[in-house]
Amino acid sequence: QVQLVESGGGLVQPGGSLKLSCAASGSVVTIYRMGWYRQAPGKQRERVATIINSGSTNYAASVQGRFTISRDNAKNTVYLQMNSLKSEDTAVYSCYLNGARPGGPTLTYWGQGTQVTVSS
Repeated sequence: QVQLVESGGGLVQPGGSLKLSCAASGSVVTIYRMGWYRQAPGKQRERVATIINSGSTNYAASVQGRFTISRDNAKNTVYLQMNSLKSEDTAVYSCYLNGARPGGPTLTYWGQGTQVTVSS
């Protein structure tokens, strides 16, 4: 089994910054992609950012230019640097890992989520 542990959420004022981390541990898997989703109360879950093995990244239009996803392969950790935060960024942010054990199927694993609140 793969465990994902997120950290870095909290309360920040509009215009501020936060950096989320998501560390993967447990079973050895080939990681194909990692990323972040978010869900605000009463809204659908939204894919925020993804980074694939090649290092290519992809962002939701709503965060493009403000958020940066990165990955430390040695630590199996993915980061989400969030700048110029807005109230509409308030949500529970969850990281995910898409990968496969040797000879096994490709699966998606999820973290428990971390709350980000942007408010003055």
